[in-house]
Amino acid sequence: MSFSAVVLAAGKGVRMKSDLPKVVHKVAGKPMIVHVVENLKQAGIEDITVVVGHKRELVKEVLSPFKVKFALQEEQLGTGHALLQAKDQVDLESTLLVLAGDTPLLTAATLKRLISFHGESGAVATVLSAELANPYGYGRIIRDSDDNLLKIVEEKDASLEEKKITEINAGIYCFKAREVFDVLLHLDTDNAQGEYYLTDVFSLFNREGKTVKVLKIEDSEEIQGINDKLQLIEAEKVMRRRKNRALLQEGVIIIDPDTTFIDSEVKIGKDTVVMPFSFIEGKTVIGERCEIGPYTRITSSLIGNDVIIESSRIKEAEIGDRCVIGPFAYLRPGTVLKEDVKIGDFVEVKKSIIGRGSKIPHLSYVGDALLGCEVNIGAGTITCNYDGVNKHQTVIEDKAFIGSNTNLVAPVKIGKEAVTGAGSTITRDVPDFALAVERAEQKQIRDWARRKKKKE
Repeated sequence: MSFSAVVLAAGKGVRMKSDLPKVVHKVAGKPMIVHVVENLKQAGIEDITVVVGHKRELVKEVLSPFKVKFALQEEQLGTGHALLQAKDQVDLESTLLVLAGDTPLLTAATLKRLISFHGESGAVATVLSAELANPYGYGRIIRDSDDNLLKIVEEKDASLEEKKITEINAGIYCFKAREVFDVLLHLDTDNAQGEYYLTDVFSLFNREGKTVKVLKIEDSEEIQGINDKLQLIEAEKVMRRRKNRALLQEGVIIIDPDTTFIDSEVKIGKDTVVMPFSFIEGKTVIGERCEIGPYTRITSSLIGNDVIIESSRIKEAEIGDRCVIGPFAYLRPGTVLKEDVKIGDFVEVKKSIIGRGSKIPHLSYVGDALLGCEVNIGAGTITCNYDGVNKHQTVIEDKAFIGSNTNLVAPVKIGKEAVTGAGSTITRDVPDFALAVERAEQKQIRDWARRKKKKE
């Protein structure tokens, strides 16, 4: 048996009050439609068609890493009309899964369960449902005497009695593909919205004497759609809670999950401690036995084992084992720290390789630099890497000692075990083992302050 899926993602998402299409808004670091596509693939479905419309190029862009097909719904005339636009893309002999692009909380496990249930039932269609204490806004599930689906009534078309029903339509369906596309041609717009409702196909199936089943799931959070920014934030909370729970189960120590924000693709090794008010984003990978935070933000970085990062900003950097960073350090893209490096308070490093055991303890800027092993950088050191037009590299070889408040005007090379005197501006290469000092002669004018005060 073959499987296919159609993701409905053509709507404008007016209630989001945003210039972006609804489905590209991020949940736990990824566009919500990316979550949907990834869950489909994890459920074993590779043949995926996404129906696009409003600002479709943005939707296509976020899905560019995936092998999905696209169908265009030029006018938004309802969910039934949207699915019909995908007919030419779908294998009509397949089992077809249809869902919305704004359901990122739906899990691959539930999708697998729905597909399995549908296949075993032999029904022409299966609807996923859930119980909600407050079902306002959702279509209600109306069952027949055999507990099969009779019809789905949308909120705006429901009677007072029907509105009391708490079992709701999750908007996720399994169909025999050929059957659903045949019946879509017979839909009409006789409803409050004046649209072609996909849900009307179930009444048509029943008129033809075909069975429609309902699978009710226990966790109603999974089917939570996102229509506005408030629902977006609620989904964010659910997704992050799931991620933190999974990491805790894998042996990570999260001191306060309620104040720790970890994206869905982050990986963290066991016995690493994450302190409150830490943000770990993108595709960050953190090793074992690290200490992260508090008040730390890490984005798409690779961090080794036994690393300590306190109150710092790390972005697209690579950090070796046993490094100590912070507080208040800033590692910018292209930074590579080898093992046992110390980056102290108020240090900024950009596009530089810092060799094993080297130290930049405090109050320094190191950019476009290559440091060897066991280099010591004194407080207030600056690599002057930009001449107003181009960036230039500074090279500091093994065991060099850079005195406090040294300006290294690139391009420049400091040799092995060389030393620069404090307060120097170094513009020429320094040989191995040499001392470089560049200072104007100190002048002293006696009684200057006393004479100035007397004059005033």
